[in-house]
Amino acid sequence: MSAALAARGIPYGSEASHAAVAVTAELAANAVTHGRLPGRDFRLSLVRLPDGVRTEVTDTRPDRLPKTAATPTAPDALKSETSRGLLLVAAYADTWGCQTRDAHTETVWAEITHSS
Repeated sequence: MSAALAARGIPYGSEASHAAVAVTAELAANAVTHGRLPGRDFRLSLVRLPDGVRTEVTDTRPDRLPKTAATPTAPDALKSETSRGLLLVAAYADTWGCQTRDAHTETVWAEITHSS
């Protein structure tokens, strides 16, 4: 993953690289845990932005959208056994969200910027 980021202009070992790796791992783990159906997998995309990178994970469960309003100070989020990984995404990503593009897929995305 770090090599793919470096090829897209995010320096290896930089804070942005570490953040993008952590966020991508969390989004991929969520897709495997919550977004998979038998015989269907998920897709990971990295998109180079002018000042960073956008990670997109598309899975096959549009009926299970993540709660993007979770914040580290939300009491329910801290007590819950789920959604803690999304707190990590919210902490590392500059912006993130999810969208349903059709009746069969959802895409969760996160953008991480870096200073040159």
